[in-house]
Amino acid sequence: MTTSGELLVKPSLQFVLSHPAHLLSFGFGSGLARKAPGTFGTLAAFPIYWYLAPRLTDAMFLLMLAGAFAVGVWACGITGKVLGVADYGGIVWDEIVAFMLVLFFTPPGLDWSLLAFGLFRFFDIAKPSPIRYFDSNWHGGLGVMFDDLLAAGYALLCLAIVKSILS
Repeated sequence: MTTSGELLVKPSLQFVLSHPAHLLSFGFGSGLARKAPGTFGTLAAFPIYWYLAPRLTDAMFLLMLAGAFAVGVWACGITGKVLGVADYGGIVWDEIVAFMLVLFFTPPGLDWSLLAFGLFRFFDIAKPSPIRYFDSNWHGGLGVMFDDLLAAGYALLCLAIVKSILS
């Protein structure tokens, strides 16, 4: 990795397809969006969740997410090293995995899903403490994945508060 954080490779569809780690890290191409790749990565979580959730038991889904997190540590670490930027914006597997966790605990309904989306994006972008600390101090694949897990936690906490107020 470069010390200045300069890209060593310009991400492209060819780059994404060149290695399974890049394909996963870039959210099957959703991270190639020119603007707001993290938002596009988060949006990519919806169809993946909608496909998997009804096919897996709750325990299987949570185990799959744990595996997706672990594989993400590996994939995002490799892709960050090749790119020369550990947490390049186009690396969106972290958003996908973390937001699927949020969706798992989100009450049913479009309004709840939209609120969950907005809250997750807010916390992922704003990075309140301690998210900012881990984003700045944990590097490599684990750092990439972990700060989004914290953003998911904040989003879920807010959803729980809203749900309790409305109940």
